[in-house]
Amino acid sequence: MQISKEELIAVLAQFNPWWRGEAIADLPGWRRAAFRELHSWMTAPPAPRAVLLSGARQIGKTTLMLQAADALLKAGVPPANILYATFDHPILKMAGIDAVLAAWREREPQAPGQEFLFLDEAQFIRDWGTWVKHQTDFQKNRRIAFTGSAMPLLEEGQESGVGRWHTIRLTTLSFYEYLQIKQLTLPALPRMKSLRDLFDWSQAEFYRTAEIASPYIGHFHEYLIRGGFPQTAQVESITQAQRLLREDIIDKVLKRDMTALFGVRRVLELEHTFLYLCMHDGGLLDMTDLCANLEVKRPTAQHFIELLEATHLIYRLPPYGYGKDILRARFKIYLADAAIAPAVMLKGKSLLEDPAALGVATETAVFKHLFARYYAQNVRFSYWRGKKDREVDLVAEVGSQTIPFEVKYRTQHTGARELKGLIELLEQKRLSRGYVITKELNDFGLLPGVPQQSDVPAQIMRIPAALLCYWMGASEIDMAEDMG
Repeated sequence: MQISKEELIAVLAQFNPWWRGEAIADLPGWRRAAFRELHSWMTAPPAPRAVLLSGARQIGKTTLMLQAADALLKAGVPPANILYATFDHPILKMAGIDAVLAAWREREPQAPGQEFLFLDEAQFIRDWGTWVKHQTDFQKNRRIAFTGSAMPLLEEGQESGVGRWHTIRLTTLSFYEYLQIKQLTLPALPRMKSLRDLFDWSQAEFYRTAEIASPYIGHFHEYLIRGGFPQTAQVESITQAQRLLREDIIDKVLKRDMTALFGVRRVLELEHTFLYLCMHDGGLLDMTDLCANLEVKRPTAQHFIELLEATHLIYRLPPYGYGKDILRARFKIYLADAAIAPAVMLKGKSLLEDPAALGVATETAVFKHLFARYYAQNVRFSYWRGKKDREVDLVAEVGSQTIPFEVKYRTQHTGARELKGLIELLEQKRLSRGYVITKELNDFGLLPGVPQQSDVPAQIMRIPAALLCYWMGASEIDMAEDMG
């Protein structure tokens, strides 16, 4: 089917109001932490590469690109040299990238200077990897940012794309970003460059920060229920937020994307697999139990899990270690956002009355915040199991450092007796510090009474979850600081 140039130009004109001298409508004033990285790659790239914004649906990728375009316009870039196009639009998808660029240049002849292309849902561009490679190699006057809601963007054409694009992987909103989007007025918390700084705090600083942080706790619990998607953060009622999350985000991924991008036909079995994972969020994946419960064959279940990871709905963590010891070990599964399981399972505010479910949601949020802050530093995340089934929830390896995190989100104060797995790992690997993530604001500071059996003295820092998630999400945190 032929698309007329006039029809194509009309669609592009709707997406590019700056060609008519108009402002971008409904652009929020707040910016995600990733804006700075995207803006720097578009204005002064460290290397001649395109930029891939990768992440789940409704996570804010389009808004981020339009904010970058707006910043370029305000910096004096000619409007004719900026193009935004989304390839999930049927007209643009059918026309193809070459016809889109030709229509752009017929409507807006090139002005002197650099060109900037913002391409949404680029997985629908035919042979997108080859096209990006060609543009990067031969069109030095163009800077390109493109998005994708699914990991095929990273997997297909990877060989031809090596060194051709820089990936910015977006997670759902951090707790810090959630507070910004809600425009809440709260007392200012101390800034934190590195979690290691806490080991130098005085007891008075812990007391003072705990007092300041008191108003944050209720908002943190609401954040766990509402979720970190910009849409759900801003709607008035929690019931509506969870309905949006369940219907608009989850259903579209499972029922539309899985069919359009991966050719999935057994959608009901896929939904059942996802529901099973929601019921086991933060737990070890038992493939035998999953297959028996859902009556699916192991290769099918494995394929579904890989697809859910490809569409950014889940993360998989391997056990700590390398080589043959972990080849047959079970993965740990985390959902992409703490609010997904309560929304899918219709829990609503009852999550707050279920200590076990609230603890799982908090552990999911803690992992997401640590992942979002440090993935760019090539951190390897895993979980650890020791003697007598002792466990440590999260282990981060960055460079030569190994840093363990244990989540104990409960009303009781945390003592050494509740942290046998963490203490065993510290001793076994001769680590100098670890972290336990707590619930109560007065369960904050150095843990007393840690047994010292190794020749390397170990310290354990207790950090309330709301504070950890705030600090990890704060855009002022220096990305170059090390994990500890």
